Amino acid sequence: MKRNASAVWQGDLKQGKGAVSTASGVLSSTQYSFATRFENGVGTNPEELLAAAHAGCFAMALSGQLGAAGLTAERIDVTATISLEKTDSGFAITESHLELKAKIQVVQYENHNERGAGAVIAAGWRPGEAAGGQGPATNKR
Repeated sequence: MKRNASAVWQGDLKQGKGAVSTASGVLSSTQYSFATRFENGVGTNPEELLAAAHAGCFAMALSGQLGAAGLTAERIDVTATISLEKTDSGFAITESHLELKAKIQVVQYENHNERGAGAVIAAGWRPGEAAGGQGPATNKR
């Protein structure tokens, strides 16, 4: 499977402007610029797009792991925060922090196989966090 996106940039770094588009059309000439990347300008920026991709990928992967354990999340909310910092050699992404909030109904933890239990625990949720193993379980990580 291959996915693609494109970017067009016009002008110099600080005064120039660009647009990003995806083959799916979800992004179509979406504006980005120096101001949207390093200030508070209107538009998107590469780090925001990476954060969205990381959050989306993690949410889908967690859903798959829960499914392998016979569980279905009512809702999985993932927020990714990308850190872009100036280093000695230029700018670099130094961190991608994920915050997970999920609502998962669990009847009895003991009924799930090791692989499934591992998926739930790897996601940052520990048995007993929901009262009596029922109700929503939320854990920030």
